[in-house]
Amino acid sequence: MAAASSSPPAAALTKSEPQIGGEHGLELAFGFEGAPLKREPTVTLLTPVSGAQPLRWSEDHRLSVNTCGSLAVMELLCDVKNKKPELTLHRSSVSVPAQPYRLRMGTAAEEAKVTEECSTHPDPTVRQLFLADKIMNPSIPAYKGIKYASWSPLGCDNNGRCLLACLTLDHRLTIHNSLKCLEWSTLIDLSDEYSERVKVQNYTSTDSTEPSADLLDFTELQRRRSMLTPLRMEWSSVYTVKQVLPDNTCKDVEMVLLAVLMENGHLVLWKLELPFVNGDDVVFYDMIESGVTSPSDLAWWEHKSAERQMSGLIVGSHSGPIKILPVTLTGVKGYFTLRHPVILWQECDEITVENIKCIPIFHPILKSSCSLIIASRGCYVFWCLLVISPAGLNVHNSHVTGLHSLPIISLAVSQNGLAVYTCSLDGWIKKLTLSFTEKSLLFKQEDLDQIENLTGRRLHGMAISTNAAYMAIVSTQGMSDNLPPVARTYRVHFVALKTPERAAALLLRSPTQNLYRLSDLLDIVRCLVIKNKQIPSSLEVALDRLMQESDSLYLWRFKLFLVRVLHTSFQAPLTNHRWKPNLEGNLKGDVMDVVDEEEDDGDKTRQENSQSEVQQQNDGNKVVQMSETQTEQIQKSMEKIQNHLVRENMKKVLGVVYLNTWITPQISVPTCGLMDYLTTDNCDRDAEVLIGHVRKKMNKQVFQEHCSLCQDVLPFTDHKQTVCPRGHMWLRCVLTYQACQALTFRRCLLLDSISRLPDPEGTAQTHTHTHTHTPSALVLNLPFSPDFRTRQKFKECKR
Repeated sequence: MAAASSSPPAAALTKSEPQIGGEHGLELAFGFEGAPLKREPTVTLLTPVSGAQPLRWSEDHRLSVNTCGSLAVMELLCDVKNKKPELTLHRSSVSVPAQPYRLRMGTAAEEAKVTEECSTHPDPTVRQLFLADKIMNPSIPAYKGIKYASWSPLGCDNNGRCLLACLTLDHRLTIHNSLKCLEWSTLIDLSDEYSERVKVQNYTSTDSTEPSADLLDFTELQRRRSMLTPLRMEWSSVYTVKQVLPDNTCKDVEMVLLAVLMENGHLVLWKLELPFVNGDDVVFYDMIESGVTSPSDLAWWEHKSAERQMSGLIVGSHSGPIKILPVTLTGVKGYFTLRHPVILWQECDEITVENIKCIPIFHPILKSSCSLIIASRGCYVFWCLLVISPAGLNVHNSHVTGLHSLPIISLAVSQNGLAVYTCSLDGWIKKLTLSFTEKSLLFKQEDLDQIENLTGRRLHGMAISTNAAYMAIVSTQGMSDNLPPVARTYRVHFVALKTPERAAALLLRSPTQNLYRLSDLLDIVRCLVIKNKQIPSSLEVALDRLMQESDSLYLWRFKLFLVRVLHTSFQAPLTNHRWKPNLEGNLKGDVMDVVDEEEDDGDKTRQENSQSEVQQQNDGNKVVQMSETQTEQIQKSMEKIQNHLVRENMKKVLGVVYLNTWITPQISVPTCGLMDYLTTDNCDRDAEVLIGHVRKKMNKQVFQEHCSLCQDVLPFTDHKQTVCPRGHMWLRCVLTYQACQALTFRRCLLLDSISRLPDPEGTAQTHTHTHTHTPSALVLNLPFSPDFRTRQKFKECKR
């Protein structure tokens, strides 16, 4: 097939998302995104970058960078309390184990004997191969660093966040999570698990019944080495499986698959039940023989079209061919398996396939869902369009040429799949905009504007955030006067790809309706509000118009976020820090001003300067008064929005109580207090109807909360806290409004409230609510951070 590519003029417009504007404040127009803008801070890495594809961005807005010393992780936070336009980044790292890992290809005695014989083998080909191989020869020190990292989908660990699979340069494959915000823990070592499994099978495949040969055979040694060496690993999406319990009842269980590509071409699948807590939840799922002799890269292919759903694994090779291997998913509703492998490219042209990406897109001409597979092959971009029709599976493939002069090192795709970014060793970043034809695709090439601080630097990789708001680039110094630098410093730069208008338009019409998933877009809007100290009028008009059309809690949360950021922008920065020492009072002696008689002109200038300073102070007082009036208005609007969200969440809690009346006496939901609180507004018809249904179903029973210290009744007067008649004060949970009467609490970012830590199963529980990352969170859909853990000791007040 001919290459489907074209180069547009420099002033060409690219198809993109809507912008804000127009008469009604929301105009669905298409326009140019604007030049990329560099954002601060620039993060300096402690050790050099290592491995292929060093940058990976997760769905929970965490960026991982592969280095020789550790896996550096930077979490992007859209902090409402940040008064500066710079990014808020929380840095952490997953350290590389100090002890090198060695693959166990036999017993210790066999490995010692093999080392002795192969190092002194009479055949030079065998001896040289053995002495140069760091895996087979234990006398050579192994490389230290990270080879590859992969993030799981959102919602895989206890906190509803992403798991991290890490592969080191010495071929150790582990899975990590961050139960605490900046602390990483190793959950399981899959290399040891797979080694034990292969050892039990006598180092044979699952389908083979013949015993393996002797380890002293050099061919058998190479076979075991390739069978135990992982190259890549990728996570699938989350699947729901029906599990039959002992009492013959069915239960929905979520699982995720981790596919590991081995050096011999085999694909090892591990099944993880969610939420993943420890290594006991890992089960060996399947092993697939791909038939690829020199594999290079791996990616999941998941196609969904109406009720048809398929899944497979895309495997690329160093020699050129690309194929899709079917994966059998047993017990997953709606999924069926491909009958045969699908060959996407079969030419053995010795061009390595890397950076494989699979994007589900909708074909506007054929009116059907299809899959777009993109990969880099040297200096070219390979693309393949898979369309499933009643006649079968149609494959259209080609290459995009003329992009770079050197091989492509990184490739990233936007969320909607209409934009592809490529990065090469030549220092250029290109953008490909996708357009459809009846039988093929067209890619319009566009050079991304060179950023001033990145010109002349050598690029090692790039990645874009979940919603394509930011691009992360890792670079180091280039040549200076035709000479390389003495010591290289590796830095990670952040570039904003979208303008604030584009980001605001995407936030208004987002289908996810979740502010946490859109944190990267939110941060761009936050930066604009902080700089201008005002909400854009077009955005405010469009938001108010949408809120009148549909009373969506997502829009209310978005407006509360904007108002909070605006309130933060008017707060004056701290000038007197408590931690700074005061040196003025410690100075001994008096400072004498020596004034000469000839300095009368200096006195006049001092008087003029003092008068100008007085005028500046008066002007500053007027500005302060204006800001005070503005802050009062902002605070009133914040209280109004918060009260609305509190009332809506109370309706949700009462709805749960109405459907499950038995829940009230068990977990102490203050039902009567919530109903009394909602009756204060006579204009809320929905609340009146709901309260009437709840009162009828409860048969006028009153379930009251009691203080755990004095057993007095806790009144419901405020949704944030409660005080019993004896003076004991308890904070209320932000989701269920029950009083948290325990000594260990966890602070929540939703409404600055506190909830109790979960108790072990089987114990008496009076309040077992635990915050989880769900879209029903009250104010902002932000996950809780365990580092905000506080301990409060309540003392009995005087009667």
